[in-house]
Amino acid sequence: MAENATAGGSRHAILDLAPLELDCMNALWPSGEATVREIQQALRATRPRAYTTIMTILDRLAQKGVVQRRKAGRAWVYRANLSTDQARSQAVSQVVQGFFGGSAEALASHLAGKGTSLPAGQTVAGGARSSAPSWAGPRRPRSRGQAESPALEPQAAPPAGLDTTLL
Repeated sequence: MAENATAGGSRHAILDLAPLELDCMNALWPSGEATVREIQQALRATRPRAYTTIMTILDRLAQKGVVQRRKAGRAWVYRANLSTDQARSQAVSQVVQGFFGGSAEALASHLAGKGTSLPAGQTVAGGARSSAPSWAGPRRPRSRGQAESPALEPQAAPPAGLDTTLL
């Protein structure tokens, strides 16, 4: 896993977080710091989970260095080691590096619906665009007479006298 050093220790890349871990972070960021019970209550409407589940998730986030915690009476109080903006910037940077070869322009083009890897001979202005996702790579050219899909090939009529009930 990719790690980045911070003043509060190391933290894992934000995209490495599991969905429930990210939900806990999204519940923690607005308050600045919170207890397990407060985060559980913040998640209750959209993602109800047991107190012990949230406690385990926050413990894992502390082990990963994503949050820090301190004891306050009998409860642990958690605080994020990075702000929402820092997390978003890190996530976008990871996406740009991993999927767009480090080009923010390629990401912007993709988000604008233009894509950067159109098949040869096709333009955005012309409106013709492959239905295959851009990550699937270029489409292979078909040989002459080859149908797009076997399901789309015209079916020849069965020979006369053939029982077609089983076809």
